[in-house]
Amino acid sequence: MNAYRRNARILTASLVGTAVEFYDFYVYATAAALVFGPLFFPAHSASIQQLAAYASFGVAFVARPVGATLFGHFGDRIGRKSTLVASLLLMGGATVAIGLLPTYESAGWIAPFLLRLMRFAQGLGLGGEWGGAALLAVENAPPGWRARFGMFPQLGAPVGFIAANGLFLVLSLTLSESDFVRWGWRIPFLLSSVLVGLGLWIRFRLAETPSFAAMHGEAPKSIPIVELFRTHMRQTLAGTFAVVACFAIYYLTTAFALGYGTTTLGYDRQAFLGVQLFAILFMAVGIVLAGYAADRWTSRTVLIAGSAGAIVVGLLMGPMFAAGSLTAIAAFLSLGLFTMGFVYGPLASLLPQLFDARVRYTGSSIAFNVGGILGGGFAPAVAQGLVDKGGVLFVGLYISLAAVLSLVGLLWVPRHTEAAFSG
Repeated sequence: MNAYRRNARILTASLVGTAVEFYDFYVYATAAALVFGPLFFPAHSASIQQLAAYASFGVAFVARPVGATLFGHFGDRIGRKSTLVASLLLMGGATVAIGLLPTYESAGWIAPFLLRLMRFAQGLGLGGEWGGAALLAVENAPPGWRARFGMFPQLGAPVGFIAANGLFLVLSLTLSESDFVRWGWRIPFLLSSVLVGLGLWIRFRLAETPSFAAMHGEAPKSIPIVELFRTHMRQTLAGTFAVVACFAIYYLTTAFALGYGTTTLGYDRQAFLGVQLFAILFMAVGIVLAGYAADRWTSRTVLIAGSAGAIVVGLLMGPMFAAGSLTAIAAFLSLGLFTMGFVYGPLASLLPQLFDARVRYTGSSIAFNVGGILGGGFAPAVAQGLVDKGGVLFVGLYISLAAVLSLVGLLWVPRHTEAAFSG
């Protein structure tokens, strides 16, 4: 426990920063599931509207590797601290801007164009955020504490989700449907400005990480991404595939499930948001348990076990969604998000340990964000298409396939990786 107290400012910064970033990201996912279709993408079919909204959601995932390359370049050359501040500013500014956008009814084609542009900016910011936050925690961790320190930026995901969806739930309960659609949905985006201010205040007070400081100006010999692909290709590919499962599980149990549950299945929006807020607590529990287990064994071992469990979770999705009971769906979402804790939590420990310090920011960010494209970038849109063609059973198989890909990537990670990590 002393290790937590001695590093409280660092751990708080990694947690709060990612919580703000994921809040911004999830606010968009929730709005895309609930209102963006009719507001920004007019079409004759509600299904096509929803598909267009989910496709705009996926734009950020295309931007994330670009952000990973950009911010990774500066993170490996000038330091983790300043790069993290810049990524937070970009993400927060884009989120607030979305809350001010005109709709298609008032601005025509410019409205969806600006929405996609701001979504792209969100992706750029998040592309540089996660890798830096993970390094901030892991590079400051004492020996034997890497996974437990690494779980703090991972806990930003459920915290951000609870804040985003909790706010949408409150608005749904206090506003009429017409007020929510006309202006209520904008409030979570505008409130991001307050959270960004908090995150910046915390991060400006940080010092540089020991690993970067110990480099004594030894920047990469070439452009970081060039050196990364020249010297760490196996690690990059293994890390990328290791990430796929967590993104597939997350966005199919949150964004897709919310849209499908409230439209196709006809469940009340407030009730379904409440179910998701309950289920996300299991993700937080899974992250914490996985962090302690990974320090007891290895991050690789825990992630392999989690991926095997995710295969089973995917096979259960069809029957449990078809049960005709919100209780059964709640049980599935809880199980799925608990399992996600085991395929997500230890990533903050494993990915940095795959790369040398001079390319660690770039490598961790590229693997995490490219894996995000493969697993979750267009998962809600693909899932909507699968449902229209063959039902939710095929959506579950998508999760199982993603878990198999992660399992393959993890088996490709050398067993000695974590033991050889020097911090």
